[in-house]
Amino acid sequence: MKKEKKLKFFLGSTYVLIILSFLWVFFDNFSLSEISSYEFIKSNNDYFNQLKNKNFFLISLVFFIFTIIWVFLLGFGSPILLLSGFIFGKWVGTTYAVLSLSIGATLLYIFANYFLKDLVEEKFSKRFSNLNEKFKKNEFMFFLIYRFVGGIPFFISNILPTIFNVKLKNFFFGSIIGLSPQIFVGVSLGAGLNEIIQKNIEAPSLIEILLSPEIYIPIIAFIILLIAGIFIKNIFYKN
Repeated sequence: MKKEKKLKFFLGSTYVLIILSFLWVFFDNFSLSEISSYEFIKSNNDYFNQLKNKNFFLISLVFFIFTIIWVFLLGFGSPILLLSGFIFGKWVGTTYAVLSLSIGATLLYIFANYFLKDLVEEKFSKRFSNLNEKFKKNEFMFFLIYRFVGGIPFFISNILPTIFNVKLKNFFFGSIIGLSPQIFVGVSLGAGLNEIIQKNIEAPSLIEILLSPEIYIPIIAFIILLIAGIFIKNIFYKN
């Protein structure tokens, strides 16, 4: 148990160090007033679009590796979805996000199975004990529902299945299929923001942004997914 706590502390410290290093480098080159101005966002968006078109494979590879590492270091999924849509658009961005997030989550699951299993069981086994029998009946189908419903912080949802001994192939393919709807919605929102910036020389108002189909359609889709998730959760997660 002491080794697990030391390992957890090391991973957490490494994660915080990476984030702080990134923020230090970023704010050392850009001021807060610059990054909050629409002109800054517009000019850099045009620059990155040109860079992406010239070096598509390299940008794709960097994004893929970065996302896998981000997820493995207990990162959240939402920023990745917006970034993927913003850079690559709706369809390519969804494909990249689904694959990279699923690979990163699977690697974290493998790691947790070997090094954090006892710790996860200690913290969560009593709380989720009612799901054990459901997973045993049809592991892949229930894990698919587990991924689709969500409602659990992404990094916890990646290590929690160690309690249920989910097979690796079920975890990976269940993640790809189950996460796809919510990933598509998040990526679409990022792609919509990119389209708005490209179309507008001056900053649009918040009302104009919310009333644009590039934004309100993904938001409506998100609300529908949220309601569907709550409905399914009430059916399949009840005792």
